[in-house]
Amino acid sequence: MRQRSLIAITAALAAGALTLTACGSRDSGDKGSDSGNGGSTVVIGVDAPLTGDLSAMGLGIKNSADLAVRNANKQNYVKGITFKIEALDDQKQPSQGQQNATKLVADSDVLGVVGPLNSSVAESMQKVFDDAKLVEVSPANTGPALTQGANWQTKKVRPYKSYFRTATTDAIQGPFAAQYVFNTAKKKKVFVIDDKKTYGAGLAGTFTEEFKKLGGKVVGTEHINPDTTDFSAVATKVKNSGADVVYYGGEYPQAGPLSKQIKAAGAKIPLVGGDGINDATYGKLAGPEATGDLATSVGAPVESLPSAKQFVSDYKAAGYKDEYSAYGGYSYDSAWAIIEAVKKVVEDNGGKLPSDARAKVTAAMQNVSFDGVTGKVSFDEFGDATNKQLTVYAVKNGAFTAVKSGTFTG
Repeated sequence: MRQRSLIAITAALAAGALTLTACGSRDSGDKGSDSGNGGSTVVIGVDAPLTGDLSAMGLGIKNSADLAVRNANKQNYVKGITFKIEALDDQKQPSQGQQNATKLVADSDVLGVVGPLNSSVAESMQKVFDDAKLVEVSPANTGPALTQGANWQTKKVRPYKSYFRTATTDAIQGPFAAQYVFNTAKKKKVFVIDDKKTYGAGLAGTFTEEFKKLGGKVVGTEHINPDTTDFSAVATKVKNSGADVVYYGGEYPQAGPLSKQIKAAGAKIPLVGGDGINDATYGKLAGPEATGDLATSVGAPVESLPSAKQFVSDYKAAGYKDEYSAYGGYSYDSAWAIIEAVKKVVEDNGGKLPSDARAKVTAAMQNVSFDGVTGKVSFDEFGDATNKQLTVYAVKNGAFTAVKSGTFTG
């Protein structure tokens, strides 16, 4: 996107800066556990990897959702309703995610779920939530099939009406990265690597398609085992291929060592990845030679958005020991979307929760629209975020720094 367009977006976000001061106007509800103040308790579940090598992102998701709940309660945003968080650790494993989904469904006070981080985990959870009419809003899933079906490239069909997300998809992120690599970075020969998982393989696929369409050449492809960090054989293949750039579909625990080993093999070329590598830990894993490596990520940097100033300030004041990381703003907005849907349902039912609150909250989510941390939050007919902005980041002084924001022009 041209600079002029970016300025226009920033101005629009400033005009719609996040306001969290409204409050509900109805009487207390009649469903859910007693909150101790004559009202009802609504639980918002959170599912993310809270331990293990992706916990930096997962804890940022949990804390940011928790902050939304704190603010809603402090402002009495939905009169008569006290919100609580129940956070479960999926360890980035689909099987654990499915178990967590079953546990959340079993708690009748849970009226919405924020998460998960991984698209492969989401695949295991969607039907469980949909069967229970329990709404799920992911701040991080980017796999297109989750909202548009397995054959999304030829025929878009929404598989589950209870699933929404505040992050944009790899149908946009992959081509956006390809345009930047080919047109701006002037790289013409790419070696494409992925971790064989839903997110990584899908992202690598959409990148490759657009890169070839632009006139770029794929000089090699490889799949890695995400359970290892020894990529010396792949690094040698990259060196011998003559590639001037590597594209990696996967996450930072593998991307960092992969970049380091490619450079050590003698290929002094940048590694490019998606939002899955956009974490402060990447620079530590990749080492000093990672300068110039690139990552795309959903939206604009939270720190640059006028709409996010209150979030950044509140997060710091709350004293969380973990950073909000790449998806903090999107997690806050995911939780707030659930809060907005609950508010609508309560107000439409005379100030109390109806007996079929889950189904009504899921239905209400389709029309939720508000000015959030990340900008305007609303959903299209597939449950996808209507905010399609993306940003390119480059490693400088060991950390990712934003270099260009825009949207994919396809």
